[in-house]
Amino acid sequence: MQVTYLYHSGFAVDTGDNFLIFDYYRDLPRGAGLSKGVVRPADLAGRRVTVFASHHHPDHFNRRIFSWRKELPGIRYVLSSDIKDRAEAAVISPGQRLCLDGLTVRALESTDEGVAFLVQTNSGTVFHAGDLNWWYWAGEPEAENQEMGRRYREQIDLLRGERIDVAFVPVDPRLGGQYLYGLGYLMTALSPRMAFPMHFGEDLSVTRRLQEDPQTAAYRERVAVIERRGQRFALF
Repeated sequence: MQVTYLYHSGFAVDTGDNFLIFDYYRDLPRGAGLSKGVVRPADLAGRRVTVFASHHHPDHFNRRIFSWRKELPGIRYVLSSDIKDRAEAAVISPGQRLCLDGLTVRALESTDEGVAFLVQTNSGTVFHAGDLNWWYWAGEPEAENQEMGRRYREQIDLLRGERIDVAFVPVDPRLGGQYLYGLGYLMTALSPRMAFPMHFGEDLSVTRRLQEDPQTAAYRERVAVIERRGQRFALF
């Protein structure tokens, strides 16, 4: 299994028999290729490609993904039900499952918009959280922050007992000292083989910061350090 960091919450996962693309939106420089974090559909000819979008926010969904069908006629799309632009895609809502050729997809309810994806393939299981996170914002009413935490834990607990090979989890530096609440709970509850932080925009330094944070001592060896767009990780 190989993972390529595209940008923000965007990742490509190559399982050998499937090529999965999650929450792709930054498509510049145009035509640059995966080594620069850009999908060039001609490079994926002959592959079984499935594209996922967790919700409609513009930092998670780019209509340009539909243009890839011109060069990849067999491409498949799995979109959250809050996305109006569906273009013959498979649509999934929280709590639903889809069975596609070679894939089983389960959707959890986000604590923001849309869904999180649990994707089971013949080569392993991938969890992409989308905007499902323990969003604890300083300055917001404490009752709202506590409710956010309860909702997040409730959704993550639905996956207890699942073997998860790769997890993509928001670690947003704007949350300040609470940036690890979501990742920490997920790593303890689900123990994925490898986790990738996401949802940090240009601030790649947060992935190094969490390696030095005392709170991550129990699991930091299983969290990737992302240093650039297009970085590729060979996993298992």
